[in-house]
Amino acid sequence: MITEHVKEILSGKKDIEEFVKNSLQKIVEYNKEFKFMNVISEDYALQQAKEVKALIGKGHELPLAGTLVSVKDNICVKGVESTAGSAILKGYKPVFDATIIKKLKEAGAIIIGKTSMDEFGFGGFNINVGKGYEIPRNPLDKERTAGGSSGGSGVITAKLDLPHVAIAESTGGSIETPASFCGVIGFCPTYGRISRFGLISFANSLDKIGLMTKRVKDIEAVLPYVSGRDELDPTSLKQGLDFDKSYSEFKIGLIKETMGEGTAPEIKKAMKNTINKLKKRGFKVEEVSMPLTYKYDVAVYYLIATSEASTNLAKYCGLRYGQQEDPRGKSFNEYFANVRSKYFNKESKRRIMLGTFARMAGYRDAYYIRATKIRTKIIKEFRDLFGKYDILLSPTIPILPPKLEDALKLSPLETYSIDNLNIAPNLPGTPHASIPIGKEGKLPIGMMAMTNHYEEKKLLDFLKIVEDLNQNEVQK
Repeated sequence: MITEHVKEILSGKKDIEEFVKNSLQKIVEYNKEFKFMNVISEDYALQQAKEVKALIGKGHELPLAGTLVSVKDNICVKGVESTAGSAILKGYKPVFDATIIKKLKEAGAIIIGKTSMDEFGFGGFNINVGKGYEIPRNPLDKERTAGGSSGGSGVITAKLDLPHVAIAESTGGSIETPASFCGVIGFCPTYGRISRFGLISFANSLDKIGLMTKRVKDIEAVLPYVSGRDELDPTSLKQGLDFDKSYSEFKIGLIKETMGEGTAPEIKKAMKNTINKLKKRGFKVEEVSMPLTYKYDVAVYYLIATSEASTNLAKYCGLRYGQQEDPRGKSFNEYFANVRSKYFNKESKRRIMLGTFARMAGYRDAYYIRATKIRTKIIKEFRDLFGKYDILLSPTIPILPPKLEDALKLSPLETYSIDNLNIAPNLPGTPHASIPIGKEGKLPIGMMAMTNHYEEKKLLDFLKIVEDLNQNEVQK
């Protein structure tokens, strides 16, 4: 849809200002019901449309002209409130664009606002919103969770039948889970493929900016223009995308640990249905095992992620960053504790304490360092399998979207354990994506496909095959 839309905008067949104005009206109406936006930037979007129209009039070839872009609230947009879904950053308007936003605007895309998220990305259901924020609703059943932490990104992608891409972010499943729960495609590239400059970080060694769309070809349309080396982000990749290649032959591994008792029968049924279709298409699918990864990934992830998060969030103390209050009559510790207690939500406080404990002197070697060593072994387990297989498959998440009331009753440990499947590829930072493969009633089911580092094109070519095979099941 994006490619065709851009052609119509550039040719003048479609008026960009009128298109953006009409689209914003739909977004405002949808948002009243589904609560997927923290900020809708109506004036900002209309001004961009006017500027893009002027550039087109001067003969500029803008490859994403008029493409609507929603942005997860932890990615900075100049002059637009960007809070990572937290009350502690309420009112913060960056004076710069994140690198990905800069690239999108240069390509003619239109930023329409900031999407809902778990505070600082701390959650899998988007129920851990910051104080004063609303929980987004699943687009197929408003009584159910949209998935997190990029829940708003999943909802708007599902609701908008327009040329749109959601810019989201994943630390340990934050793109994949809402994509699965909302019935859309969530694409997470190799760590460093998209610059993280301008991202309000959760965990630096795990954070990855990615995309959500309804169609695989829309990811192909956008990814080349947001990728690449960025001198402002030393972890960004120099390796180019392999978009000149085309892949049609795949040796596929189905990870047996992901199809066990913890995975819902409806999800296993949809997975087996897709596997059978792939076999009928002529692909070889074999069962493979990753015993180390799926035994330790949750523990490893939460020790590393919370350790990095507690460090990243230390600066929000009400002195230079974050909300400020009158410091008179208070010691530093009293002032610091008061601000953080008042503006952080319960889950943020829990993860700060867990991460601080894990990296304290006396505990650091026993927890944090040990977790990093096991992470290295998990990376090796992935590398060994990618030496034999092109694609690894698993369910995206082992459950169907739960009702909000049920998700709110889960203990922290139960919530963390549900992330078992989608944490795995985030630890080595390999490309992966969730794609719809069926439904149980009206609730969508997602499958996760993974490739080796730098093999985004191989993953996209495979996703197009899965998309074609499951059109009837997904659209029913």
